[in-house]
Amino acid sequence: MTLFAFTQVYSQDKADTTLMRYRGPDTLHYNKVYYFGGTGLAFPIGKTSESLSTQAFTGSMGLDIALHNPRYFLIPTLFTMQFRYNQLQNDPNYNRVLENGHASIYALSLAGGIRRQVNRLNTYAYAGPAFCLNVESRVNDLGNLRARMEKLYGFSPAAKIGIGSDYKFRGFYLGLELDYMHNFRKIQGNPVNILTVMVGLKSDITSFSDRMVQVIKPKD
Repeated sequence: MTLFAFTQVYSQDKADTTLMRYRGPDTLHYNKVYYFGGTGLAFPIGKTSESLSTQAFTGSMGLDIALHNPRYFLIPTLFTMQFRYNQLQNDPNYNRVLENGHASIYALSLAGGIRRQVNRLNTYAYAGPAFCLNVESRVNDLGNLRARMEKLYGFSPAAKIGIGSDYKFRGFYLGLELDYMHNFRKIQGNPVNILTVMVGLKSDITSFSDRMVQVIKPKD
């Protein structure tokens, strides 16, 4: 689906050279910075579902930064994904195997994308690398009816691709996004592939970002 979206938007971009300069039609993204936040669900797919299962809710927050040609944009995003977790492999540092535990993946995505605007409707596709913090649960039996829950932390690279659309109402956008992530670190011996479905809002923060730039780098 993502490759299809990229192909469609790229072909439209090559065919419509008048819109590439954005002298009139696209005032929604020209020199704009948007903040967006979303919530939804993360679905482990394939063998990932043997140790992870969906748990409400997954969240995201990030920026939509238009480039000189606003058909192209940067989209740095932080995803927080929550899962129910079953330990499949014995850990020599712990004397119990955990079932129905909890796991989290925090993914910072640094992607680039391409979009197509039709009046107030915006469709887009993006891809890029990500950096993940993976959190798994463990439990140790201490005896005397006591047990201790602990967290294991690990870092790993990942890759993300996504497609989405949003519609501009007065003062904000309402959007829907479908995203796929492959984590290059295995969890409980299985590859980690996650599909997220997000619904969220996007708002214009261009004036605020301009003021921040002036504070950080004052004009002469």
